[in-house]
Amino acid sequence: MTRILLMGNPNVGKSALFSRLTGVQAIVSNYPGTTISYTRGYMKLGEETAEVIDVPGTYTLEPTSEAEEIALQLLDSGDIVINVANAINLERNLYLTLQLLERGIPMVTALNLWDDTKHRGVDINLEKLRELLGVPVIPTVAVTGEGIKELVENIPRATSPHRPPGTRDERWATIGKIIEQVQHISHRHHTWRERLADASVNPVSGGLIALAVLAGSFFVVRFIGEGLINYVLNPLFNTLWAPVILKLSQLMGGGGFLHDIVIGKIAGGEVNFVESFGLLTSGFYVPFGMVLPYIVSFYFVLGLLEDTGYLPRLAVLMDTIMHRLGLHGYAIIPTLLGLGCNVPAILATRILESKRERLIAATLISIAVPCAALQAMIFGLVGARGLEYVAIVYGTLFIVWIILGLILNRIVKGFSPELLIEIPPYRLPPLRTVLQKLWLRTYGFLAEAIPIILGAILAVNVLYILGVFNAIASFTAPVVTGLLGLPKEAVTALVIGFLRKDVALGMLAPLALTPEQLVVGSVVLAMLFPCIATFVVMFRELGVVNMLKATGIMIVAALATGGILNLIL
Repeated sequence: MTRILLMGNPNVGKSALFSRLTGVQAIVSNYPGTTISYTRGYMKLGEETAEVIDVPGTYTLEPTSEAEEIALQLLDSGDIVINVANAINLERNLYLTLQLLERGIPMVTALNLWDDTKHRGVDINLEKLRELLGVPVIPTVAVTGEGIKELVENIPRATSPHRPPGTRDERWATIGKIIEQVQHISHRHHTWRERLADASVNPVSGGLIALAVLAGSFFVVRFIGEGLINYVLNPLFNTLWAPVILKLSQLMGGGGFLHDIVIGKIAGGEVNFVESFGLLTSGFYVPFGMVLPYIVSFYFVLGLLEDTGYLPRLAVLMDTIMHRLGLHGYAIIPTLLGLGCNVPAILATRILESKRERLIAATLISIAVPCAALQAMIFGLVGARGLEYVAIVYGTLFIVWIILGLILNRIVKGFSPELLIEIPPYRLPPLRTVLQKLWLRTYGFLAEAIPIILGAILAVNVLYILGVFNAIASFTAPVVTGLLGLPKEAVTALVIGFLRKDVALGMLAPLALTPEQLVVGSVVLAMLFPCIATFVVMFRELGVVNMLKATGIMIVAALATGGILNLIL
């Protein structure tokens, strides 16, 4: 079977082209990292079936990152290369093209983003470029499908005009000569999108734009997520699923070991899907009724920000700050996701290229970034005592985020690559592409997370029934009362925080705590174990060893911060 490799710089539209060729809707993103684990698909090539591989984006065949190493490894296994180049940045893209020609592999060049050349005053002589490169050069617009048919027709005509290996300087000299002969740029006035693009990376105006975009995104995410919960999912669970649970509970005798695992605790003939903690109650409600709405809303907004081209600009703005924490600018994306739900935030750490960065980012998110549900309880419970106490909670978490990031940057071994990204022009993304990406990400979350969440709920439920949690509460009572200055009754709430943090914080309300004790309790709850859904996703993403490392850091940081707050307040 013929193996076709799609190779090109990051953000030139390889994944979109892959979708057009194979029908497999690969995720299309404007940031590096989404194709580190390459994607396979198949297409008809005449009467035969050919395998198509979406190779990770690379600027060179001299690897400087994990993605480029994978690209180089895959190159040795290909029969034909489709070199995807950015038509509006031809000079930089030709460096990889020349390196591929030196390898002598049959190649076709897809000059993608061809529609943008008209808008940006770039005129390219295709015939001359074909002559100089010695391979078919086809203009394409992968998003709309323009040129795809001609590209497929030219794949069997791929040629391999082997060039002698050159040095870096020799290649750039050759590129300069090619550009002089094939490209002409005419003067034109900047469009409003280009002026906005320039303002987006300016430290002052870019910061103001970032605040506006992030505030708007957070509002939209909360609006969509809470709307789905209150007006769609809660009514469905309460009107359709609750009667089924009650009937099944009656058939199982209303109690017993098996009943408590499958159905959970039911009091007063009403089903509390959060607190019952059965496989068919909390096991279904946690992923579908609590997490899924925020998954859908966040990924919808994230898809819009990706495909408009804004996220790379935000990453550039944040790169200097994030580097102090051992991360690069793209780590701001999962951090912001965590303000809605820590589950998609931990999943989003996949965009970071090294294991070291993923460990630091996931640890900081799980410790110092409160989810939307917990924030609602902080404002409702702590805010009732005065907004100054809410400010103390958030100020403490922010300081912990900074200090802990600085510490982890020094003690966590490994490599953090520099931020080398393509900043695409602002574009209006097709709604179809955004919705396809939303469906793929949502489906991927459900397929990965639901089995883990159900298994974790089963395990925790058994431990709870066996009295393990009560033993933990008794064992930790001296620490809670002595170090944190909380009453011993607060131990139960801290333990329940592993199951659901907002519920745990609500359990502090009847304890007649002082405002200072509420602040300590809120901060410790926010920093201690994340909810079970986040915890199992951390296990899935980081592995056992790194999850245990993050857990140890979490316990030490939460107790130390709580103890310091208790002394100060």
